[in-house]
Amino acid sequence: MSVSHVVWDWNGTLLDDNQVVLAAVNEVCAGFGRAELSWSEWQAAYARPMRVSYEQILARELDEEEWAQVDKLYHERYDALLHSCGLAGGVTDALRQWNESGRTQSLLSMWFHTRLTPTVEQFGLTQYFTRIDGLAAEVGGGSKADSLIRHLEAQHLDPTEVVLIGDVVDDAHAAQSAGAHCILVTTGAMSRSALESTGAPVTNSITEALHLLQP
Repeated sequence: MSVSHVVWDWNGTLLDDNQVVLAAVNEVCAGFGRAELSWSEWQAAYARPMRVSYEQILARELDEEEWAQVDKLYHERYDALLHSCGLAGGVTDALRQWNESGRTQSLLSMWFHTRLTPTVEQFGLTQYFTRIDGLAAEVGGGSKADSLIRHLEAQHLDPTEVVLIGDVVDDAHAAQSAGAHCILVTTGAMSRSALESTGAPVTNSITEALHLLQP
């Protein structure tokens, strides 16, 4: 693929937050009287929209009030443990080297924008991105497709020259909707078999993902 711009996902891709995600999911389970999940069980249940995942693990349909409670329980626990997260292996070097190659990159996350931007700054990564977009809504869990289209339009990017690198099936679907390329990494919330089902290239790390983009 001929690519001049990378759009990075954040959670589970650049940010290694799997243990915090699992703790937050299990906070939801506790709040609804369900036994704790293992990481592999959460990977098996993970879907977009996120509401589907929780309805599966809680074995019930969720009304709007219950879904808001799920979102609140999850994000309060996640935020409380965020300080324990680190970056995925090789992130800073990879971002720096991509910029040094004369190409550009941006960040698009379905995590809340007001939490995303200061966190990226704390890790010293803001300088590498031409644009950082997180979720503007108060309740998350939706598809990434529309957000990606707006993200690319705001930067006047040709989607055919863009690759989205992320860790979930929704990233592949979003890229397809926008007319962009996609590479998936196995570092986050979904199993390799689920990722491979999209037909997108699947790698074990962001370093491997970028190797696929070398001229």
